[in-house]
Amino acid sequence: MVSIKDIAKQAGVSISTVSYALNGSTKVTEETSARILAIAKELNYIPNAAARSLKKRETKIIGVFLTNYSGAFYGELLQGMSEALGAHGYELIVCSGKESHRFLPEGMIDGAVVLDQTFSSTDLLTFAERGHKLVVMDRELAHDNIKQVLLDNKAGATLAIEHFVENRHKKLYAVTGPNGSYDSQQRLEAVRQEVQRYPHVSYHEIQGGFDKQSGEKAAKRIIEEYTEPVGVFCLNDEMAIGMYNYLAKTDYQVGEHIHIMGFDNIELTQYTSPRLATINYSKRKWGALAAVQLLQLIQQKEVHNERIYVTLVEGESVSGK
Repeated sequence: MVSIKDIAKQAGVSISTVSYALNGSTKVTEETSARILAIAKELNYIPNAAARSLKKRETKIIGVFLTNYSGAFYGELLQGMSEALGAHGYELIVCSGKESHRFLPEGMIDGAVVLDQTFSSTDLLTFAERGHKLVVMDRELAHDNIKQVLLDNKAGATLAIEHFVENRHKKLYAVTGPNGSYDSQQRLEAVRQEVQRYPHVSYHEIQGGFDKQSGEKAAKRIIEEYTEPVGVFCLNDEMAIGMYNYLAKTDYQVGEHIHIMGFDNIELTQYTSPRLATINYSKRKWGALAAVQLLQLIQQKEVHNERIYVTLVEGESVSGK
């Protein structure tokens, strides 16, 4: 691999002069700088990013930590982050798994956006205390080096329950997300609070996991207990799609016997029949805002916590009884 020592030898200058030229310093004349850059290009010189980051104390790389990469949820979110970071000269790497947590303390990234249950809040606060900049999308933490960009989960869940009640549903199920999920907990809290306002509604919960398989299992149980049309609020769209898949093999019809509402408005919901009612928000905006918040933290600008608002998308999967 070509080093700056090789460039210096061919150019007949010192290593420090080459370093100045490669970094655009005015300490080197334009003529000398142009000659050095031409030699570097001729030799196919590739800068050592690790060495550069040690010197400048920055990598121009941001990490986003996800619990996993599965499902249809993450594409728009990551696109929003990538576009926002690219506009400011930063790159994005996507990380998953506990081994990747060392990227922060080892200085391999300049900061992190966290949507990852495997990160404990204690660890995040420790990193923040050491000066690392973080934006969290899946919890609430108080520290000067941490900001949060959260979904308005409770408003979305409230909209869903109100929609079922307005359509005169008297028996409701909620299919939850995995234990430990902040979004699931927030949505479930709002559901429980809202159904208390309607004592005539029979309410039941089924443990889910934010995946299609748990939606299929929930559909199986609901059919086994079926006595009358029911409303089912799946706390994400993936589980709702799983219910569609299972019910398609039975005589039970979505929107007639089983009325389903999702959450996230993923692209796939546009192709469901009948159209899945769901809770919508801009995943691209959510990702972009989290990325911009992090850059502002890194640049030591004033940053405020943000909330992403949601709306109800009506669909034929929920109809009046």
